Amino acid sequence: MDRRKSLKSIVLGSVAGGLAINGCKPGAEAPLEEAAIDSTAVKWRTDRENEHVAELERERFFNDHEAATMTVLCDLILPGGSEFKSASDAEVVPFIEFMAKDLPQMQVDLRGGLMWLDHKSNTEFGTEFKSATEEQQKSILDGIAYYDPDVPSSERPFEVNFFSLVRNHTMTGFYTSKIGIEELGYKGNMPNVWDGVPQDVLDQHGVSYEPEWLAKCVDQSKRNIVAEWDEEGNLIS
Repeated sequence: MDRRKSLKSIVLGSVAGGLAINGCKPGAEAPLEEAAIDSTAVKWRTDRENEHVAELERERFFNDHEAATMTVLCDLILPGGSEFKSASDAEVVPFIEFMAKDLPQMQVDLRGGLMWLDHKSNTEFGTEFKSATEEQQKSILDGIAYYDPDVPSSERPFEVNFFSLVRNHTMTGFYTSKIGIEELGYKGNMPNVWDGVPQDVLDQHGVSYEPEWLAKCVDQSKRNIVAEWDEEGNLIS
């Protein structure tokens, strides 16, 4: 398995699920004035959620230097090329910025980690991390990118946990973006018109439909037809 595929497997496993558990901070569902809702509001959020998102977007966490450093770091974690897009192509840093504002407990680790990168780079190479060569940058990251899973996170060096945090959010941000979803080849649910339990499954369990029931409940003329809906969600076929 190559590096890109292994990173995809992380997303399809625990990373995306772990982030989904955290989600956005819950809040009261008191109604808000329509004028208070930012233009970024979407109908599948509640008014309170839309206002919370608008408030976060009006704030800023990373300064220019931190954002530039984070962009370099994320693109080292998930670089682009002739075949794939990079983390910055999918605007991963704005995603991490948003998550840091929504989950303030991340902020100290993110800001402290970026400071650690600059300190380490200045000490070893006489320049800040984002200005170092790619070879120098990777030599720093090689020292913090791997950890013993048997060691609790509370006992790992700070910089190791920092890199793990950024790597996880880079992968989640990328593979939940339009670009990342297209790379995964995920097309969403495409249900067929239900035509009963497949015959091989019935055979495996030694059961079968009663012919009379099958004739009444399963329209054999529509077997293997992909269901379609109109724009209002009504079933077409």
